[in-house]
Amino acid sequence: MLMRTDPFRELDRIAQHLMGPGTWSRPSAMPMDAYRDGDQYVIALDLPGIDPDALDIDVERNMLTVRAERRPSARSESAQTELSERPLGVFSRQVVLADTLDTERIAADYEAGVLTLRIPIAERARPRKISVRSGSRRELDG
Repeated sequence: MLMRTDPFRELDRIAQHLMGPGTWSRPSAMPMDAYRDGDQYVIALDLPGIDPDALDIDVERNMLTVRAERRPSARSESAQTELSERPLGVFSRQVVLADTLDTERIAADYEAGVLTLRIPIAERARPRKISVRSGSRRELDG
């Protein structure tokens, strides 16, 4: 049996016990990375142990909302829990997206416990060259 000393673990356990896990009305947070990769923004959210069917992704105007629920694993009635550190319940994250992103074409992939959202930059927001015309010449009628 492996034992580690962590002075804050007991405080975390007491807080979890008193406040309970996240619920739909009071969700827990989820870690996130966001970065630009070429012509798209990428958001990666850590959600290990989440069933893909328990993921809910919504966009309303420019507000992206990701909700996930980690349910207890199926155990036999005779199973006795020795240690339980993985939080159960609902996790949620909201991100305000810039007007320059194309929210109609968001792609979502879930692999190895990471939900990756790819949001293209809208055509109207991409850098573009503007051609310069030279002044018009007037031909003189003679």
